[in-house]
Amino acid sequence: MGAGERDEEVRSTDGTRGKTDAGPRRPGGAERRANAGGRAAGGADPVLVEIVEGTLASVEKEVETAIARTARSPMIRDAHDFRAGIHDVRLRKLTGRSYSALVQPVVRDFPIEEMRQGDVFFHNDVYLSEGGIGHLPDLCVTVPVFHGGAVVAFVQAFGHHDDIGGAVPGSMPSHARSVFEEGLMVPPIRLWDAGVPNGAALTIMTRNSRMPDSLAGDLDAECSACLMGARRLAELFDRYGREAVEACFDAIIARTTETFRRELLARIPEGTHVWEDYAEHDGVDAPRLHTQRITLTVDHSAPAPLLIDFTGTSPQAKGPINHAGDYADGVFLKKWLAPILRNLAETPERMAELDVNEGVVPLVEMRFPEKGTLLTPIFPAPTNARTFVILRLLGVLAGVLAKATGGRMPADQETIRYTGVYGDDADGGPYLMREVLGGGSGGRWYADGEDTIHVVPDSRNIPVEFAESRWPFLVERLGLAVDSGGPGLHRGGLGYDKHLRMLRDASFMSIADRSILSCWGVNGGRAGRPFLVEIEGRAMEGLVDDSPVRAGEVIRIRTTGGGGWGSPLERDPALVAADVRDGKVSPAGARDDYGVVLRGPRDDLRVDAEATASRRAELRARAGDGASFFDRGPGFPSLSGGAPYAEVDLT
Repeated sequence: MGAGERDEEVRSTDGTRGKTDAGPRRPGGAERRANAGGRAAGGADPVLVEIVEGTLASVEKEVETAIARTARSPMIRDAHDFRAGIHDVRLRKLTGRSYSALVQPVVRDFPIEEMRQGDVFFHNDVYLSEGGIGHLPDLCVTVPVFHGGAVVAFVQAFGHHDDIGGAVPGSMPSHARSVFEEGLMVPPIRLWDAGVPNGAALTIMTRNSRMPDSLAGDLDAECSACLMGARRLAELFDRYGREAVEACFDAIIARTTETFRRELLARIPEGTHVWEDYAEHDGVDAPRLHTQRITLTVDHSAPAPLLIDFTGTSPQAKGPINHAGDYADGVFLKKWLAPILRNLAETPERMAELDVNEGVVPLVEMRFPEKGTLLTPIFPAPTNARTFVILRLLGVLAGVLAKATGGRMPADQETIRYTGVYGDDADGGPYLMREVLGGGSGGRWYADGEDTIHVVPDSRNIPVEFAESRWPFLVERLGLAVDSGGPGLHRGGLGYDKHLRMLRDASFMSIADRSILSCWGVNGGRAGRPFLVEIEGRAMEGLVDDSPVRAGEVIRIRTTGGGGWGSPLERDPALVAADVRDGKVSPAGARDDYGVVLRGPRDDLRVDAEATASRRAELRARAGDGASFFDRGPGFPSLSGGAPYAEVDLT
C-alpha cells in the first residue's frame, strides 16, 4: 500500500479503520515503549506498522544493493537478475516490490528449532523447491533471523547465475530431454553451519561450473548480504519486541488482502471465463501449439473469490519448457500471477502503489491437472526454458481477465529471452556473454505500452561500454525496433534492435519464444512483431545452443513488440505522425497499419486529412466484422492448421 493511501487511512488486523491527520507524529519515550509492549486496542499500533513496513523495505533494498555491489557475474552484478525477499517465521512473504523464492523447502528439510545463528541454507533443485525454483541456474540462499534465541524471520536471495554445469555453457541446453543435462542439482543443504562455510559443498559446486570464480564470488556476495540483512532485521525485534513486530506483520498482510479484495477483485464480474495461450516449440519436437489454459471462476461470496483452474493445459513437453508449479498448493504461482490484478486499479497511479505480499494468497484457489502436464511435470522432465510457460501464464491471466472485464486489461507483453555468445578470448580462456534483453509491453486501455521493458523487476541490459571492454565483439547498434509494437488505438511498446559484430569466432545461443507467435493484441488491437535473430541473413530458430558465428559477422537481434489495444484506425493521426517523426513507426506502417497518409519530410510531417479518411475507410471495409477479441498475428495460422484465431478468442 502506497503513501497516498496511508495519509488517509490505516487498517488494523481486525479490519477497523482509523483516520490519520497529515503527518502523524512518531511516539517517543514512554509512549513508544507502551505501544511496542503489545498490541494497541483492536490490533497493531498503526504508527508502528508504518515503521515496521518501512524497515522491511529498507532491509530488502539494502540486501539487494549489497549483492549488486559485491557480486562478480554480469548476470547478477550488471543485469540485476536476482531478487531478495523477507519472510516471517510462518513462511509468509512480507515484502512486495517483486517476487521471491520460498522458505518452505528449507524448513521441510531443516526443522526451525534446529537452526542456529549464522546458518545459511542453499538450494536450486527444481523438484525439491516446492515450486519456488524454476530452473537450475536459479540459486537460492536463505538465512534465519534470531531474536531471544529463536527464529523469528528469514532473509532470502535468489538469482540467475552464469553456469552451474550441464551440457552447454550457461546451463540452459535448449534441446535437453532430462534435468540431468541441465546442471548440478542441489537439494536444500546447510551451506554455512553456525557461521562456518561448508568448504566441501562450495568446492563441488564451483568444480561443476565453467565459471567457477564468478559462481564463488556471487555466492559469497549473496550469503554475506543475507547475513547482513538478518542482523538488521534482528535489530527491529530487539527494539520493539517480538509480539509487537509480529502483530505488525499480521497487519501488513491483512491490509494487502483487504485492499486487493475491495479495490481490485470487486471490479471483476462474477462468472466463469476461459482463455488459453501457447508456447510454440520445446526444442525437441517440431513447432506446435503447447497449450496453457486458465478457467477463471469469480465468486465474491467465497473465501477465495478467484478460482484458477489449469485443466486443459497440454501434456509435459519432451524439451525444457516445463514448469513445476503444482507444489505447496501453488503458493508461488499465486504470488507470481497476482501483479496482473493490479491492472484493475482505478488509476495507474494507484496501481503503482500496490505491493504483492502473502496477503494475496488467501484470495486465490488453484486447481492443477493431473501429473504429467506443462505445469505438473514428472521428474526428471527438463525445465531450463520454463519461462515459456510461467511468463506465458501472466498473459493468459491477463487475457481471461480482459474477457471478463470487457477489455480493461493490457495487451500481451514481452517475455524473457536469453541470447548470447561464447567461445575463447584472446588469452585462450573461455568466456560466456549472456543477456536477457527486454521487449515491448502491451498497449493499455489508457496509454501506449512501454518500450524495451524488462519483465524481471529492476533488471536491465548490459551496458555497451562494459560489454565491448570484456568480450570480443562490437555493439554496432542498440536502438528501438521500428514497427515492432502492435498497432492500436494505444500502440504496443517497441522491442530492441541490437547488432553485434564478432571480433573472434564464437558460438551463438538463444532461449526464446515468440519467434513464431506474436504478442497478441486485444479489443481491436493488432499483434506485435515476433522475436527475430539473423546472422548475415541466416535466420536463427528461437532455441539454439551452438550456432557458429565467424569473426566479422554481424548478429542482428530484434526482440518482441507488445500487442496493441483498441483499433489502430481510431488512433489520433497526430500521434501516428509523432511516432513516425520519432522513428517508432515507419511511413509505410503509418499508411498500412493506421491508415494515416503523411506528406512532407520527416522533420516536418503533415497529415493529409482527406487521403487519411479515404485510406481508413478502405482498411475498415477490408477488415470485416472483427469477430475475434484477440489478434494473435500471422504466425498463429501456421501452427493452428490455418485457423486465424482460437475458439476461446471469441467474446
